[in-house]
Amino acid sequence: MKKFLTTLVFTMITFMGATAQNALNNSADNIVGVYQSTQSGEKFKAKIVKLTNGTYRGQIIWIENPNDANGKKRLDTKNPDEKLRNVPCDQIVLFSGLEYNAKKKRWDGTKIYDPQRGMRAKMTAEFEKDGRLKIRGSIMGIGESVYWTKVKD
Repeated sequence: MKKFLTTLVFTMITFMGATAQNALNNSADNIVGVYQSTQSGEKFKAKIVKLTNGTYRGQIIWIENPNDANGKKRLDTKNPDEKLRNVPCDQIVLFSGLEYNAKKKRWDGTKIYDPQRGMRAKMTAEFEKDGRLKIRGSIMGIGESVYWTKVKD
């Protein structure tokens, strides 16, 4: 009986440890999915994926009005990196290298790109109680928050 109880306790401890680790990984990966939002009157969808190095990348995948007045696809003409100015507006990478900060229970460690202004800002992301993803960009302590709603895991 003593051997059985020892085995049972060991199994429970192992299972609880694995469950706790899965919960940690799941909370970090909760950010993965497709989101929709509106910024400066522009409706868009962005997809956040987990990269092989464990960080996250967010990229625009759809914009309500992707074409200019001439019917041509709008490009990322304000990008400070000249090599990226020919990227179509519905393929712009907004951020890459985003990391989960378990201590703060949020994502940070990278910059987010604002294609409407052509600038990058220090980024943090965290879920609000209502389920929306709050993305905050700041430069020299002055910041702005936008909210994304998850539409697909």
